Amino acid sequence: MTTHNPRGQAGRREWFGFVALLIPLLLVSMDVSILYFAVPFVARDLAPSSTEQLWILDIYGFVLAGLLITMGGVGDRIGRRRLLLAGAVAFSAASLLAAYASSPETLILARALLGIGGATLMPSTLGLIRNLFPDETQRNKAVAIWTAALSGGVALGPLLCGLLLERFWWGSVFLVNVPFMVLLLIAAPLLLPEFKNPAAVRFDLLSALLSLAAILPVVYGVKQLAADGPETTTLSYVGVGVLMGVLFVWRQIARPGSLIDIDLFRRAAFSGSILVNLFAMLAIVGFAVYLTQYLQLALGMDTLEAALWSLVPTLVTGGLAPAAVAIGQKVNRAYVMAGGFLLAAAGFTVLSQVQTGTALWFVLFGGALYAGGLVAVISLVTGMVLAVAPPERAGSASALLESGTELGGALGIAILGSVGTAVYRGELASGLPAALPETAADQVRESLANATAVATQIPQAAGDVLTAARSAFLAGFDVAATTAAAIMLTGAVVAVVALRKAA
Repeated sequence: MTTHNPRGQAGRREWFGFVALLIPLLLVSMDVSILYFAVPFVARDLAPSSTEQLWILDIYGFVLAGLLITMGGVGDRIGRRRLLLAGAVAFSAASLLAAYASSPETLILARALLGIGGATLMPSTLGLIRNLFPDETQRNKAVAIWTAALSGGVALGPLLCGLLLERFWWGSVFLVNVPFMVLLLIAAPLLLPEFKNPAAVRFDLLSALLSLAAILPVVYGVKQLAADGPETTTLSYVGVGVLMGVLFVWRQIARPGSLIDIDLFRRAAFSGSILVNLFAMLAIVGFAVYLTQYLQLALGMDTLEAALWSLVPTLVTGGLAPAAVAIGQKVNRAYVMAGGFLLAAAGFTVLSQVQTGTALWFVLFGGALYAGGLVAVISLVTGMVLAVAPPERAGSASALLESGTELGGALGIAILGSVGTAVYRGELASGLPAALPETAADQVRESLANATAVATQIPQAAGDVLTAARSAFLAGFDVAATTAAAIMLTGAVVAVVALRKAA
């Protein structure tokens, strides 16, 4: 294993290399959200079924989540720069395939291939940061920037999508990936050295398959809970995933160094950080859909306007990650994380008061509070995970953190989505016009998006339908925000209990 600077301090070349690593990070994070606003255009051109449309949206995240642990282990063995470059090629090829897809099946395949490429890029990026910055102070600064870029990429995805769709066809949202990946292919060999684990054992294919069989059913099942509730089929997916997870852990214990370093979980700083990160991602991902729907459907903004307003909380909170890192160098980081959770709880409490006619600045203020608090938590958690992980296992440690991120996001969508949907349907039980046809009423009860579509089809009842649906949505919005605030208070306690002695 080679190192850039034997004295432990990163120089100019390392920082330029770090800038190159932000390219795949931004693109992979943008691809999580960039397709949301393009769905109507894809539906018009490719005419996917409702099931195919769901797979077009979800397959990327499923494949990404399922392969993170495997790809983290692969990078530790073959070299993180080599895996990063292979991922850039795969991501570019899949982007081209997606941009020019002529059928729903082709687009689903391309999105799956993008997930494979993303799974190679994410742990390589974070693992290389661990190797580029052996000095903890410099590494914490890099992690703060990395966290801000990650959250910024997710926020920029819809904005970029809106700008492109104003002028080009829907495939352009994928085509934009290619020139940046070409830039990475040129810059990485010049700026990034190779890092791998010289003591790595032979790659364990069975462990890789077990990790995939554990994560995919759990993430899929948890997401389906939000849509279908606790049905037998949905719960069986989660049960199968948990069983496969037990088998995966048993194999890691039986074969030391197989795919992950199981000893890492015996360190409170690592296991506690994974848990705290799960709480943070649960809220930040789980509530994102509510803000998007509020801007687009409750306020009636167009795609680009909604995307621009959704950026405001991100821009306001951009400096909180570096500030949290700086404070964490002087104060126990567990207490700083708890403070971030409390700030997020305050933000959700503000959002729980949103009503019809509430000023937009009030909503954005609440969004900035919770986003800022959680970005601070995620930045500190990421720094702790990289600090405790041995440099030679940084890839697999990063993959474990990111797998927890995906699971936390799925839990957030399931928990907050289920709460909001239940309240929405309950409020509509007696709030719809009596003359509304039953089939239309059933559609309205599904979601605010469906209610908006029904209103365009039945102009004579449009006003009453939209008024009832938006009122019901805001009721669900408020209860989901209250639930998120309670979860954040729990997260603050967990951070202190789990990490006080380790941080």
